[in-house]
Amino acid sequence: MSKMGDPVGRACLIPNRHDRYVMCSDGIRLVVDEKKNAKYFIYSLINSPLFRAVVEKTATGSTRKRIGLDELKSLPMWLPKKSEQQKIAECLSSVDELIAAQARKVDALKTHKKWLMQQLFPREGETQPRLRFPEFQNAEKWKLKPSGELFANRKEVGEEGLPIYSVTVNDGMVPRASLERNFYDIEDPAGNRKVHKGDIAYNMMRMWQGAQGVAPEDCMVSPAYVVLKPRGDVCSDFFAYLFNLPHSLRLLAVASRGLTKDRLRLYFDDFAKVTLCVPRKAEQQRISKCLNSLDALIAAESKKLEVLKTHKKGMMQQLFPSPEAAEA
Repeated sequence: MSKMGDPVGRACLIPNRHDRYVMCSDGIRLVVDEKKNAKYFIYSLINSPLFRAVVEKTATGSTRKRIGLDELKSLPMWLPKKSEQQKIAECLSSVDELIAAQARKVDALKTHKKWLMQQLFPREGETQPRLRFPEFQNAEKWKLKPSGELFANRKEVGEEGLPIYSVTVNDGMVPRASLERNFYDIEDPAGNRKVHKGDIAYNMMRMWQGAQGVAPEDCMVSPAYVVLKPRGDVCSDFFAYLFNLPHSLRLLAVASRGLTKDRLRLYFDDFAKVTLCVPRKAEQQRISKCLNSLDALIAAESKKLEVLKTHKKGMMQQLFPSPEAAEA
């Protein structure tokens, strides 16, 4: 169990295998007397809202909470008889097994996507991918083109009534209202940039980290963003994947200006000079359709994982006393 950090007092269960030894940092090692108590119940109780509230109240420190062994020994634990402990433990462990299986499924899909992208796009220093769809086996080779031939710099002023979007590293373009942080962007439409559906917007200061995305609708973005208008033979979704490849990010970082990484900015004129290896639009669309389908599957399975976690949280709220009840 961690004796410091955020959150303090979080517990993990060491796998019960006789052929495995583990090392951990300077935490508190707890051994449960299984003749008196069910180990999985104690583990679950320590991570329950009831015990978490007690630990937080007892822990010391203003910025980084800490609890010692002596303080931990003095804390009360609400325990039913062992037979009821075992029933609760069986219930929670079965849900944990479902959560672990679902997490492995999500991880496997993400690993498959990573492998697929390595096959569908040329590797660094190469101009042809290792895998092409059957209908493009005999198609012309991919060609090197400067980004300025693929995209124009859209500089349209924002319009009243359009939603404001932000660009994120992990999720592309998302409605600004969905982000849990304060913004200081200009609210006046005239101070923002208009983005058309299908455009790509990128954050000048974080493009080298992958802060870009395709607009799902007409919207506005901060004037700190660059809006890329796709030209005739461009599938925006394809390039959103291409820009996130490790070697693409390195190219974009080299093209950015700034003395230190935290001050790098990628202006459109510099972006336009970056050379990219691309196929014809039909193959771009086929690749993006495949990856979009995989992303939709990953999102669906990730949602199932979150539902299971929420279900377990609700179960723990029902199976253990609440912090308020304990105080009463």
